Amino acid sequence: MKTSTIDLNVLVDSKTGLIDRRIFVEREFYELELERIFARCWLFLAHDSMIPNPGDFFATYMGEDPVIVMRDSAGKVNAFINSCRHRGMKVCRADQGNAASFTCAYHGWTYGNDGKLIGVPNFQDAYFEQLDMEQWGLVPVAQVDSYKGLIFGNFDAKAETLLEYLGDMRLCLDFFVDRREGGSELSKGAQKWVLPCNWKFAADNFVGDSYHIPRTHLSAINVGFGGGPLYRGASYPKGAYQFSPGKGHGFGAMYELPQEVNVPILARYVDEVYPELQRRLDPRARDLWPLPGNVFPNLGLLQPDLTRTMRVFHPKGPDRTEVWAWYVVDRDAPEEVKDAIRQSYIRSFGPGGPFEVDDGENWSQCTASSSGFNIRRVAFNYQMGAGHEGFDEDLEMAKSANPSEMNQRHFYSRWLDLMTAV
Repeated sequence: MKTSTIDLNVLVDSKTGLIDRRIFVEREFYELELERIFARCWLFLAHDSMIPNPGDFFATYMGEDPVIVMRDSAGKVNAFINSCRHRGMKVCRADQGNAASFTCAYHGWTYGNDGKLIGVPNFQDAYFEQLDMEQWGLVPVAQVDSYKGLIFGNFDAKAETLLEYLGDMRLCLDFFVDRREGGSELSKGAQKWVLPCNWKFAADNFVGDSYHIPRTHLSAINVGFGGGPLYRGASYPKGAYQFSPGKGHGFGAMYELPQEVNVPILARYVDEVYPELQRRLDPRARDLWPLPGNVFPNLGLLQPDLTRTMRVFHPKGPDRTEVWAWYVVDRDAPEEVKDAIRQSYIRSFGPGGPFEVDDGENWSQCTASSSGFNIRRVAFNYQMGAGHEGFDEDLEMAKSANPSEMNQRHFYSRWLDLMTAV
């Protein structure tokens, strides 16, 4: 059955909270996502700290399109599809580095770090100098912009600006990347791993799923890997809420700092810089402490205690996701604090950390158990808290007490809007 013959509106009912399993497992929907979501939304590409100097580059993906993000020799940040215009070979096969040019290993076409075609073997005797090199540069990403060091790209030249797209999700992002005057930086290199799951399972977990924590992660919490007393005894912390700023973005937050932290040096550091953080934040959000979040469609944020991590859920098929993860530090933080954050991240939400392993197992099993012919006819239930959502007048966004699935319903409502847009 082709997607074009299915009324997508019957698959996602955000009012009742019923979501059809087929959108997680069938390739027709996945291919449409590549066209209508990943080719139209602003997607995270890199951070300024990853390409600080002219000639620096970082290789990533937008949907399934390989992309090079690079700072050209003049200092401008651009992004191009990593594919030679001659036969399609990747012109850059390194994860990151510094280069003035990129030469295709297949036939030798060479491109400058501004994307222009600058060299073609046998230009005189085989092309007879008739190849218009101005027309055969690397294919550019239509829009590239940044927010406080976070670089995003969009293939849609007519899409709204990045600031319009992010909207008030910026209140959450500020906690992750703009706590101090010196800004932030990401860990050197991404940790990468592949999960046999649909990318949406990961995204809708990060958009605000606290419901799973006291069951999925209780063993890790009880043996001291993180989380403090928040979820012990299968209970939920008081004062925790979901916030939905619109456009499919969402985050969870508390109205106070975590009261128990397993790494004393991080607790002391946050106490020292908290006044500066408060001065820098939007006044509307100064009482909040964000925990998880997701910038639609696939940029996950997490701050389980005082450690910050970001990850991208790269789609690789309806049942395959490649996770790229970094930890985030204040650029001006002492080295011992940066090292404590690194170790805390690796022990908890690194690819071998118990929390990350727990989550990956859940998402993989959800995908596998939903792939059978008969079970695809049975909808998922996202009804928790439906009809009991509120509105935060100060933040000017939807709000719901945890546990709730409000943010997930809004996530799939946005998914439906984009998938049905012509």
